[in-house]
Amino acid sequence: MALPVNIDDLVNHRKVEYARIEYKEGWNPEKVLHTLCAFANDIDNWGGGYVISGIS
Repeated sequence: MALPVNIDDLVNHRKVEYARIEYKEGWNPEKVLHTLCAFANDIDNWGGGYVISGIS
């Protein structure tokens, strides 16, 4: 399944609100899982978010 946005737009905050993007420098399972759970809760009803690993 393709992403609904272009990856370049996602990385440079062009089309997605900043609160829906989380950058992780490396793969720390605990921190990534906490972020995924926060997006899954989706209190503001934004439809989740994006976790991009490998970018600080």
